[in-house]
Amino acid sequence: MAHVIFTANLKRHVDCPDAEAPGGTVGEVLNGVFGANAPLRGYVLDEQGRLRKHMGIIVDGAVLADRTGLSDPVRPDSRIYVLQALSGG
Repeated sequence: MAHVIFTANLKRHVDCPDAEAPGGTVGEVLNGVFGANAPLRGYVLDEQGRLRKHMGIIVDGAVLADRTGLSDPVRPDSRIYVLQALSGG
């Protein structure tokens, strides 16, 4: 199963322990994680299921390409990092 890691800055805002879930795409894996944590889904995804603008995902070292459909492929040993984008100056 793919391993989903939530960064420390995100954990300050919402309860999101690291998790594992099966799936062949980022969306499938995240749906497995969100099944047990509905508030997290609303923080990471918008009402259409797209990645929110203030969020970022890194899959095995590569930035998520499909922010709308979350169709980037994952392997059973993939590491998916979910982070809150930071900005400011």
